[in-house]
Amino acid sequence: MSEQTAAPAAVIEPDAAVPSLPQLPPAPPASSRPPRRILRAVSRWTVAVLVLCGVGAGTAYEITAMERTDVPGLATESDGRWDYPRLSLPALPAGRPRPFNEDNTAEIHYADLRALLLPAPAGATVDKKLAGGWVSTRQFVSEYEEENRSDIAATLRDGGLRHIAARGWTMPDGTSSRVYLLRFNSTGFAQAFLDDRYIGGSAGDPLAGAADADLDESWSGDGKVAGTTAHVFAEAKPFGAAQVRQSYLAAGDTVALIVQSRKGSGGTPRVPFHQTVILQNQLLG
Repeated sequence: MSEQTAAPAAVIEPDAAVPSLPQLPPAPPASSRPPRRILRAVSRWTVAVLVLCGVGAGTAYEITAMERTDVPGLATESDGRWDYPRLSLPALPAGRPRPFNEDNTAEIHYADLRALLLPAPAGATVDKKLAGGWVSTRQFVSEYEEENRSDIAATLRDGGLRHIAARGWTMPDGTSSRVYLLRFNSTGFAQAFLDDRYIGGSAGDPLAGAADADLDESWSGDGKVAGTTAHVFAEAKPFGAAQVRQSYLAAGDTVALIVQSRKGSGGTPRVPFHQTVILQNQLLG
């Protein structure tokens, strides 16, 4: 509101008679109704509060109506899930689609592969050698029995491998996790690698310390991420000093290997392993 310009003061001559002031009309009685502008402001605030309450109630319903199995990142003490950070997909280069977008028929991951790695959960001690960056083929094949490493390396060398990213961590209960993402020149190369080395009714090349692995019959995560495939295995009893769980994920031009193990007769917990597989699959899809 702009300032009003002050009216000039009237000059009264010394000998001039001062006229009497006119009678002012009586003041109107005070109205019990507030001014209209106040009513309008109150009305607007009331509507805003009602809308916010409605949105909050709707959001709460959506979350509370979900089954706990539909929220894989939620940590619960009852079933042993880990407390992972809130996940988000990385930014893409300008004009590039997601791998399973209808405009991406080749199913290529254009995001930085390192940004697609699952982060470590709360309380984990991160492996300094597998801190979320690039790793060598030699590091990857070290996960397998020594007698098969040279053959696996040759398959990767001749099979269109572009690069490998990895992250590893250990939880307070001793559970060790390693996640490897392998990107190939095409979806065909990625699938050929799986077909050649691994998936053929068994876990394929045995991991170090886990000579015998069976399909995990308790796995029920297939179909949660469209366009991807998860193959889940667990070392059969009797296992050695530590039980090994493993999973291969196929997602377009990228293959993931997830390995978890824990020493002791109790084996490696199933629930956090399945949770880890589902979350990593979501990032790749």
